[in-house]
Amino acid sequence: MLDRRLAMTGGAAAILAAAAPAPARRVVSLNPCLDALLVAVAGPGQIAALSHYSRDMSSSSVGAAALKFPFVYESAEEVIARSPDLVLASRHSSLATRNALGRLGIPVLLFSTPNSIAESLAQMGQVAAALGRARKGRAVAARIEAALAAATPAPGSARLTALVYQRSGFSSGPGTLVDELLTRTGFDNAVVRYGIKTTSNVPLELVVNDPPQVLLRGVEHPGQQGWGGRVMSHPALKRIGPRMRVATFPERLMYCGGPNLIEAAGILAGVRRRALAA
Repeated sequence: MLDRRLAMTGGAAAILAAAAPAPARRVVSLNPCLDALLVAVAGPGQIAALSHYSRDMSSSSVGAAALKFPFVYESAEEVIARSPDLVLASRHSSLATRNALGRLGIPVLLFSTPNSIAESLAQMGQVAAALGRARKGRAVAARIEAALAAATPAPGSARLTALVYQRSGFSSGPGTLVDELLTRTGFDNAVVRYGIKTTSNVPLELVVNDPPQVLLRGVEHPGQQGWGGRVMSHPALKRIGPRMRVATFPERLMYCGGPNLIEAAGILAGVRRRALAA
C-alpha cells in the first residue's frame, strides 16, 4: 500500500511539473516600466531586448544599464527577430503587434499601469516567476519595502503639502502610485486642494496663488523646448520665496514603480527632512 501511495504521489508530481510552464529564456519588454522590472530580476542572457523608451536617458526607468541590451520599438517584425519565448507588454502597447505575436504563438504577459505600491510589487513577482527567478524577485521586493519603511515618518510626525510638478505642469492625482508614495513619506498631495481629481496638468496660476509647502520639480533637459519645459522654472515660482521649498524629483521616477521606488522614497525622505529643518 505504501509503495502504491508513493507511486501515485510521484505520478502526481510529474504531472504538475509537466503542467508548469518552463521559465522564459529570452524575454522582450515593450514598456519602460516593465523594462525596469525585467532588468531587476532577470538572470544572465534572459533579456532579449528592452523597449526603445529606456534608451532616452532623460526619462529612462533603467538608466545607463539599458545601453547594455538590444532594444525594439514596437513593430512585430522587430520583436520576432529577437526570437523571444515571452514578451512583456502593457495595455497601451501596440495592439497590432500583440495580435501578431498571438497568431505566431509567442506568449505575451500583459500588464496594467500599477496604481499602488502593492500592485507594483505584485507585477514584479509575476515577472520574476515567469523567468524562474522568484527568489530574486522576493529579494528585490524586500529591498523596496526596507527603503519605504526607512522613508516613512514616525506616527504623529508633521506632514507637508507637496506637488509633483513636471513638464507642462503635469502632476499625479489621487489614487496613483506617486500619490501613495507621497502619503507614505509624510506628504499630502496638493492637487487635492486644487480640486483636481485625476492625473493632469496643474495651471501655474493655481500654484502661484496657493503654493504647496514643497514643489517637487522635474529636471529640465536640452530637448524640452517651449512652454512645456519652461513652466517648471517659471520666474513666478521663484517669486513665491520662503513660502515654498523647491526640490528636484526626476520625471523618470513619476511613472514606474518596482526598483525605482527605492530611489524615489530616498529622495522624498531627504526633501522632507531638509524642508522641516528649514
